[in-house]
Amino acid sequence: MKLVLTILILLGISFSSYSKEKNFFDEAKKLYEEEKFEESKFLFQRNIVYNPKHAKSYLYLAKIYKKEEDNSEEEKNINTTLLLEPRNEEAMYLLIEIEIDRSNFSKAEELNNDLKKICTTLCDKISSIDSRLEEFEKKDAS
Repeated sequence: MKLVLTILILLGISFSSYSKEKNFFDEAKKLYEEEKFEESKFLFQRNIVYNPKHAKSYLYLAKIYKKEEDNSEEEKNINTTLLLEPRNEEAMYLLIEIEIDRSNFSKAEELNNDLKKICTTLCDKISSIDSRLEEFEKKDAS
């Protein structure tokens, strides 16, 4: 009887923890969409405490840091997103933008080729990246 009660308590705690985690992300995303970035950043970070492998939380943190122009934190969170979800198109696109801004065109082209292989939702961004890389090649050739 004690074993059954212990199992039920542990299941309840696990479910409660999952529920909190889900609520942190959903509430953080809602705040992000309302452009309440400081509040949403706190909740995304809190969500990561409960679920350190929640790639979307890192992605949203990267977007917030991009708006705050904190390049180091933006890149760190993009890289974490890609570590957890190597096929995350949005994170890959953001990293390509960083590499283009750094004038690291060979890395940007490599990432763009990877994006082309996995593209399902951001395929329209590829032509924009191709154009930007072509502009660099033209400038470099002259």
